[in-house]
Amino acid sequence: MSIQFILSEYLESAMAGAEYDKLEDGSFSGRIETCMGVVSFGATLRECEEELRSTLEDWLWLGLKLGHQLPVIDGIDLNREPVYESLESV
Repeated sequence: MSIQFILSEYLESAMAGAEYDKLEDGSFSGRIETCMGVVSFGATLRECEEELRSTLEDWLWLGLKLGHQLPVIDGIDLNREPVYESLESV
């Protein structure tokens, strides 16, 4: 895992745990159990998956901005304080 892609890896790992259900009307619902409140609906499975990813991205950005405690997914912990390089190294 590369530090520069940590958010992408987090999103991909979360999406790998997505669960989908076909509803009675033929449409689909999706959810990511580890990310509370991340749910979506779509007329097709693909549409539901795209909406779920969009919802997850918004949920993640809002959680980071507001300082919410985010779930650790596949060992990726976004709750740690960042480590800054000294200005002398620039």
